[in-house]
Amino acid sequence: MRSLAALVMAGLVLGMSAPHSEGAPPPGTQPAETVASNRLAAGEARSLALVARPGAYVRGTLAVGAGRVRLDLVAADGRPIRRLADDVEGRTVVHFVAPGGPARLVLTALEDGTAHLTTEAIVAPPKAVSPPPRLTSSVMAALARSVEAGGGTEAFWAEVARRGTPLVEVGGDGQVLLTFLARGNRTNVRLVGAPSGDHEWLSRLAGSDVWFKSFTVPADTRLSYRIAPDVPAPAGSARERRIALLATAAADPLNHHPWPADAPDAFNQESTLELPAAPVQPGLENLSAPRGTFTRFRLSSAGLGNTRSITLYTPAGFDPADRRNQLLILFDAKAYLTKVPTPRILDALTADGRLPPTLAVFVSEIDAETRTRELPGNPAFADFLARDLLPAIQARSRAAIPPGRTILAGSSYGGLAATTVALTHPELFGNVIAMSGSFWWHPERLAELVARATRPDLRFHMSAGLFEGAHQGSDSILETTRRLRERLKSRGYPVTGRDYAGGHDYLVWRGALADGLLAIAGARTID
Repeated sequence: MRSLAALVMAGLVLGMSAPHSEGAPPPGTQPAETVASNRLAAGEARSLALVARPGAYVRGTLAVGAGRVRLDLVAADGRPIRRLADDVEGRTVVHFVAPGGPARLVLTALEDGTAHLTTEAIVAPPKAVSPPPRLTSSVMAALARSVEAGGGTEAFWAEVARRGTPLVEVGGDGQVLLTFLARGNRTNVRLVGAPSGDHEWLSRLAGSDVWFKSFTVPADTRLSYRIAPDVPAPAGSARERRIALLATAAADPLNHHPWPADAPDAFNQESTLELPAAPVQPGLENLSAPRGTFTRFRLSSAGLGNTRSITLYTPAGFDPADRRNQLLILFDAKAYLTKVPTPRILDALTADGRLPPTLAVFVSEIDAETRTRELPGNPAFADFLARDLLPAIQARSRAAIPPGRTILAGSSYGGLAATTVALTHPELFGNVIAMSGSFWWHPERLAELVARATRPDLRFHMSAGLFEGAHQGSDSILETTRRLRERLKSRGYPVTGRDYAGGHDYLVWRGALADGLLAIAGARTID
């Protein structure tokens, strides 16, 4: 238990008002969790007063017993500050830094249900971190000389604001030098999603308000990233300290290409960079393609002991009897309905005649804990897809789509799941698209599944990012993906794939998904 001096509690009381504390906690406050719990009707919003010292690191857990909810941080006058969680149906962890003025947490029910919120606000001031700078950029080297000679940085920042970030310079051997920047008198700045494949600390240019770090990348790089200034330094495990960057990570204010453009705030956006040689991402060009319809329902599993949301996307003019139809099943539903606009991609590629009519199913992960338990090689999850999901989709769509036209797809753990489920039930799932699959998880188990599988017509498309190998060596996603491709090929399986100049990144995966769909559709024409 932390000492009382180390804690400033965030008081949360449904339907009640509490004064905002500008100083220490009131007498009698105990270093224990404060909890809010209640039943909510669809569309109902409840205000929860936040009592926390400005600048305190607030972390908490939102647990939804039934239905789906949204959690927002708003100012006392109702001005939105930050969306902390959206479309939550299980458990999620929230992190933020308490604002300087009175604020409230607003819990909104998207469906009838119950919610339980637990928070604590910790005194965890950021620690000063500034690695020795490496002046590989000619622009930064010139700025360093100017500052050392007594010059200012205003002209530099004015030019950066005009050009946008990161800075792009020509490197050697056909490569490009990227320099990421942040401005201000900070204690530290971290780059989330660096081209190194890790989160990197920026360095402060001595005597200035300039923070920076440079990387050499291929000329066809595509990536998204965020900037996390003044990252809190809570006590606890290395993982707790590492994820504290979520409290301040947001889109780079100097980047001209935030994504997604319609996000509620900068904390829910990323900044993007697409160099001129980056590959075309199919399906994002045709905005006039006819749109289909969504059906959302709940599906229970006795084997898994839970109930989850399933979203079914039916394309415009879908004919259940059309023998060209294919079925796409995707994990991590929320991401593949938003960050990766899968329905839009399918509509465009179908309207252009590049894909057959595709019925798409988006499988919710419920929450991070459930995802970690179910997706990595879980036989019970494979049986859920085979015995519960497929019959439910057939009943609702009235379409009987054969295994050879059924595709399992996912990224990270989802890519691993797509592979292991298809190898477990090849009689039902005939195609796999694995994007940055977590094949480091259990190489021996994967080898055993490949050796046991009896359907040599099971088709795979596997992609990974070149930035996913820098820190992990032979056990990296990049290397394990390459090894699994070769193992599958040696067993006679048809395998295609591609390595992208990018990282573990939905911005990359939206193109990788389309590439995988086109590769499978193209290969099928020779069947």
